[in-house]
Amino acid sequence: MGALGLSPRLPLLLLMLGAECFAREVLVPQGPLYRVAGTAVSIPCNVSGYEGPAQQDFEWFLYRPEAPEAALGIVSTRDARFSYAVFGPRVAAGEVQVQRLQGDAVVLRIARLQAQDAGIYECYTPSTDTRYLGSYSSKVELRVLPDALQVSATPPGPRGRQAPASPPRLTVHEGQELALGCLARTSTQKHTHLAVSFGRAVPEAPVGRATLQEVVGLRPDLAVEAGAPYAERLAAGELRLGKEGAERYRMVVGGAQAEDAGTYHCTAAEWIQDPDGTWAQIAEKRAVLAHVDVQTLSSQLAVAVGPGERRIGPGEPLELLCNVSGALPPPGRHAAYSVGWEMAPAGAPGPGRLVAQLDTEGVGSLGPGYEGRHIAMEKVASRTYRLRLEAARPGDAGTYRCLAKAYVRGSGARLREAASARSRPLPVHVREEGVVLEAVAWLAGGTVYRGETASLLCNISVRGGPPGLRLAARWWVERPEEGELSPAPARLVGGVGQDGVAELGVRPGGGPVSVELVGPRSHRLRLHGLGPEDEGVYHCAPSAWVRHADYSWYQAGSARSGPVTVYPYTHALDTLFVPLLVGAGVALVTGATVLGTITCCFMKRLRKR
Repeated sequence: MGALGLSPRLPLLLLMLGAECFAREVLVPQGPLYRVAGTAVSIPCNVSGYEGPAQQDFEWFLYRPEAPEAALGIVSTRDARFSYAVFGPRVAAGEVQVQRLQGDAVVLRIARLQAQDAGIYECYTPSTDTRYLGSYSSKVELRVLPDALQVSATPPGPRGRQAPASPPRLTVHEGQELALGCLARTSTQKHTHLAVSFGRAVPEAPVGRATLQEVVGLRPDLAVEAGAPYAERLAAGELRLGKEGAERYRMVVGGAQAEDAGTYHCTAAEWIQDPDGTWAQIAEKRAVLAHVDVQTLSSQLAVAVGPGERRIGPGEPLELLCNVSGALPPPGRHAAYSVGWEMAPAGAPGPGRLVAQLDTEGVGSLGPGYEGRHIAMEKVASRTYRLRLEAARPGDAGTYRCLAKAYVRGSGARLREAASARSRPLPVHVREEGVVLEAVAWLAGGTVYRGETASLLCNISVRGGPPGLRLAARWWVERPEEGELSPAPARLVGGVGQDGVAELGVRPGGGPVSVELVGPRSHRLRLHGLGPEDEGVYHCAPSAWVRHADYSWYQAGSARSGPVTVYPYTHALDTLFVPLLVGAGVALVTGATVLGTITCCFMKRLRKR
């Protein structure tokens, strides 16, 4: 034979190799497998490369270490009476069964392993092939380990005594930290990993996988993960899980909320790595840690005010007390409080506007409209706050309420409002000053011309009021805008305050303005160099002011005079001068036109000659 010739035995060899490619093959997991007594085990088995029907039959056998040659029939897919006596009752009870996954794949399930279940398991498939070719069974060793996993809420007592059967009942305030500990350990001789998780069940609910909501857990790869409702709190640092020493685990829930109430459990699972590299859970135990009640701030916060309905005179001090009560945690790391006073005028709806408050840091502030007044908001006892107005005004009369807010502290310095409460209304009456003002204004001389000075006078009469009453007066002008029929809003021209200080506004014509007090109750406004832009309707607006003991001013009354029309007239000479100028201008233009025409005609005739 040449180099390219084929051996006569080569076709037969290729035929045998091709037949082996299609030989039956039965596969089970690679062993040995380690599982714990009392737990469940599942061993899959599948067949390939077979001939015959798509649905194959399977038979399981066990070879125990003490009798390695004796095959004990466990269960079969084709014969209900296949089981040996040692497995018959367990198969009948469903504790041992074979479950078909598909036509050529099954799984052997043992619900509760026993020590005598250790050994070599064989999965056998009866032949449906035309020829007996390939493997018809496969074996895997199963080793049963004793249950060495222990879980408890507290470490076991001396001589193996366990924690009390009745778990403790804990009560935490909303916003406080909830800390629970769990002891989990194993003495399994093989290399295993523990996964520990903390879970919560709603109060009075039976404990099970369906009712137990995982809070946070430590996985076999040491990764910390939280259940879906707690993932955001774990990311924010409000939920923590740590390992203290070799066996103790501690969960801390920061800023406890109402929905954190329930029965907490600790679940420990023992994992082992099978020869194929996958991880399998071989044991799991659970212990009740505590029944936790969360006392919400909204159910405890209460506010009371005193000393009752008040009736005071203007300028007198006003003091109101607010007491915050309830089973509340002290302000500090977990909780914070703010207290403020609101006032609504008599008959006005709603709680009203803020007068003053102390924020969560104890810093006081005044509400809009109260700036510059002598108002104090202070804490006088553990939970008692005082509002003091040094000099009350009639405008301070109304209904007062104390508003308290409770906050809980989350991660870092972040505060979340948890509750608020308002007190009952507290009426406060402040006696009126009884000041009545009247004002009369007029234009001195009655007529004013352009370029002159317009003097407007305002006489004020006062009835009632306390001693030391001060008067102020302001001058306003209303004039229509260009192209508008109705007047524009009034504009301040000038005035004199209750302290005698002049106040200048904006004059329509833009010229100089002077305001002065010409008598105890008489004010004057002068517009120098009057122009047409100063035309308008002017009025005087006096006000009465009272100075209280805290040196603050209070407006006790106001009035408005009648309108005074200012119209700048033009002089008679100015009236004649304008037509004279127009006439002279027309005459000059006409003369120049005539003279130009005559000159033009004369020059034309001269050229013709």
